[in-house]
Amino acid sequence: MPKGPSLDPADKRLAVRVGDHEMSHATYEGRGAGGGPGTVIVWDLGTYENVTELKGRPLTAAEALERGHVRFVLHGQKLTGGFALTRTRMGGDPKNWILVKIDDEGADRRRRPTATENESVLSGRTNEDLEA
Repeated sequence: MPKGPSLDPADKRLAVRVGDHEMSHATYEGRGAGGGPGTVIVWDLGTYENVTELKGRPLTAAEALERGHVRFVLHGQKLTGGFALTRTRMGGDPKNWILVKIDDEGADRRRRPTATENESVLSGRTNEDLEA
């Protein structure tokens, strides 16, 4: 997500689908994982709950991804509440999705977590700390 998630339900954010990450990435902080450039921190940590339905019938996450629309609830330390991902062909690329915050108890039109809460939930360090 180039701009990071928004907690304002009016915002639509580009989310680019990438391959699955190894579980070891959930706790890795340091120079680029797998030898990549830059630094990596664990920005948020928690669980998610797939709540996607089609005509009142629950869909598995795999079915929802295949259909191009996923609704989920995050139970994170920084991000909470419902979100929706919808596949778009923006730019002609099928990896492009749009992320929208559901208007619920986790919505906050004023809070900008990626700008103001940029420290790791594990270590309290920022990417800038790791670059120094």
